[in-house]
Amino acid sequence: MRVDGKVYRSIWLAEDGIGVEIIDQTLLPFQFKVVRLETVEQAMDAISRMLVRGAPLIGATAAYGLCLGLRRSGTTEALREMATGLIACRPTAINLRWAVERMLELLLPLPEEQRLALAYLEAGRICEEDVATNEAIGRHGVGLIEAVAAQNGGRPVNVLTHCNAGWLATVDWGTALAPIFKAVEAGIPVHVWVDETRPRNQGASLTAWELVAAGIPHHLIVDNAGGHLMQHGRVDLCIVGTDRTTASGDVCNKIGTYLKALAAADNKVPFYVALPGSTVDWTVSDGVVEIPIEEREQEEVLRIMGRDDHDEVRRVAIAPSATPAVNPAFDVTPARLVTGLITERGICPASRDGLLGLYPERRR
Repeated sequence: MRVDGKVYRSIWLAEDGIGVEIIDQTLLPFQFKVVRLETVEQAMDAISRMLVRGAPLIGATAAYGLCLGLRRSGTTEALREMATGLIACRPTAINLRWAVERMLELLLPLPEEQRLALAYLEAGRICEEDVATNEAIGRHGVGLIEAVAAQNGGRPVNVLTHCNAGWLATVDWGTALAPIFKAVEAGIPVHVWVDETRPRNQGASLTAWELVAAGIPHHLIVDNAGGHLMQHGRVDLCIVGTDRTTASGDVCNKIGTYLKALAAADNKVPFYVALPGSTVDWTVSDGVVEIPIEEREQEEVLRIMGRDDHDEVRRVAIAPSATPAVNPAFDVTPARLVTGLITERGICPASRDGLLGLYPERRR
């Protein structure tokens, strides 16, 4: 995607072919800064502190993290230790484990001296595949927006999204925002309702920033405004992303997604989830019971970053100093509340049969 006229991805190999460069997303929207990763520990830190976030991007970063670690040691023991450390950085997003296990499957059978070069090649493939996958999600999902536009009499299609599932959450294009980007390319008028998405405000800081860069009309709303807008017919459809989707169609996404799905169901607003096949966890059926929900530090709830009237960026407390907070990062939306899943292979019902219809190789 473009930033000030220059094309960027969210992660790329540095010109020297050794280091890996990322966008520090913790500084957006106030500062655009590229950070270089040179060690596996730096990759782990970037994932843990959410310099990179979004399930597909976390997976790509982990793959390159193994490459950086192999520069120091290519032994099987070191490789397994690095893999364990990377997977532990963010327990909920399945793409992290998927990417690491894909790298291990390739690298472990190889002699130590061959691992490094092939690791870089495989990490590059993971990134290129992610770009193609998300572009395909956009192509399949844009039809949903086209269908609404055809009945709208020329008014913009109002899409509500939650958190950030744009190109910053992937290597490029994004998942939930990909159909929106495609619709704008096709000349379809679109307006986006952007949930602020507490506690880290990734809708306000990231999704809104992407939409400004792309010139797409949007309004930021507080997290609890979505139901009100749906009641008054101001939302045509919801499209969100997911960090892990079960084989039965339950969707784990940023905290607050479940409440949006409930409001959408009550107001008969279509609720779609966009995801690559790599985000489906075929080993899990009941998302509420089986998916581990990451509990993050309470400071994310108790403090907030913003720019003051003097144009200075500050981090401030928003609660009494003696007040503790609980910070579950995700919730699970049951499949019954999901209208459909938008994947790189097409759109399907949120069910085991629906997913197997698109991924028949998983029947075994």
